[in-house]
Amino acid sequence: MADGMQDERNIAFSKEQSRPLVVRSLRRSDIRKRIAEYLFEISPSGSYTSEIAYSVKTTPTNVIGAIRGMGDRYKKEESLIALNLVEQIESHSNVKIYKLTEFGKEIINSIKRP
Repeated sequence: MADGMQDERNIAFSKEQSRPLVVRSLRRSDIRKRIAEYLFEISPSGSYTSEIAYSVKTTPTNVIGAIRGMGDRYKKEESLIALNLVEQIESHSNVKIYKLTEFGKEIINSIKRP
C-alpha cells in the first residue's frame, strides 16, 4: 500500500477517534461552542478576535483563550485550534483571522442537528 493511502487512513481514523473528545470539549465550554457556532454561521468567511467577541458577547481575552489556549482556564490542548476546529490565517495587515476548518463544520453541523 502506498504511504499516501496509509496517511489518509490515519487522518480519517484519528478524526473519528477525536470526535467524542471534541464534542465533549464544546459541551464543557459555552464560549468555545458559541465561537465555533458563530464561525459556522459566517463560513466560509473568517473573523478577527474583537468581532468574534462582540458577536458572541464575551471579551477578546476569552476569545483568544478559547481559540488558542491561555493559562489554566483555557487549556491549550482543548483550544479550538488544537482540536482542529478552527484555523488561524494571517492577513496582509498582521491581523489574525480565524475560520472554521472542514472538520469544524462537520462537528458543528452534527451537534446542531436535532
